[in-house]
Amino acid sequence: MPNRLLLHVAENKKLEAIATRNRLTRPIVDRYVAGRGLVEAWSATKALNRAGIDVSLDLLGESVHQLAQSKAATQEYQGAIENIQGHAPGSTVSVKLSQLGIMIDPQECANNLKTLLNAAATHGATVEVDMEHSSVGRETLAIYKSILPDHPNTRVAIQANMRQTPEDLLSFTDIKPRIRLVKGAFDESSSAALCAADEVTEQYKYLSRWALQHLPDPAFGTHDDTCIDVVKETAAELGLGKRDFEFQMLYGVRRKLQDELVRDGYRVRVYLPYGTQWYPYLMRRMAEKPANLLLFLRSLIGG
Repeated sequence: MPNRLLLHVAENKKLEAIATRNRLTRPIVDRYVAGRGLVEAWSATKALNRAGIDVSLDLLGESVHQLAQSKAATQEYQGAIENIQGHAPGSTVSVKLSQLGIMIDPQECANNLKTLLNAAATHGATVEVDMEHSSVGRETLAIYKSILPDHPNTRVAIQANMRQTPEDLLSFTDIKPRIRLVKGAFDESSSAALCAADEVTEQYKYLSRWALQHLPDPAFGTHDDTCIDVVKETAAELGLGKRDFEFQMLYGVRRKLQDELVRDGYRVRVYLPYGTQWYPYLMRRMAEKPANLLLFLRSLIGG
């Protein structure tokens, strides 16, 4: 019921209009969204860079319904890629294949992704591919595998809660992928995903060790102290340096922890959303997993 209610709220245009006009929403939006456009995103990025934190830019907007929309999103991403070196060297761009048209035309989506990867190669940037709901998960992984030989530095998000994930990781043979390991925040069926929080955490810990042992430059997307400690301890046990992997976190969430990790010598990258479509972004993050609502509220109180 909470999931369905929040999803309804996310799609309700009247409520969106009220929320976007309500001045009381601005502190929450400003905390979790870096601005309406690239100018504001660059400003937030530079502030994080000064604190020793890298950034992955995320243009807000999810599934598109027309190929023209996917082309527009591709052009927006390309503009960010072409300006990274001038504004924030070392930043990456995170792309959602649903936004590039995977649900309309997977081949056109792959072409859009290749356009961005070619631009990234030209301008010295790196692209990260987000993993979304399982309804597009297999197609996302297939497209990622298809581009990997020509763009081996491209990183893909992998969800620890999905039952298929261990097998998916073992399916990479010739080229080992750069991954961002996350727990997974989508509302999935029990046949497709682990549902108990403790099971997901244990799977995340197991896959963290596996990634540190077998994959190049893994990233760990988590705000969970237990998972962070496991990554630290495992890396030290394996003789890896603090710069041989990175932690990734959401913009506005656990900033104090981000600073602590940087002071301790670890690499930290913040997933930084920007754009006008912040309302669906915030509501869907809560709807995908109601625990996210508690995380957002807790972070408002405790930083």
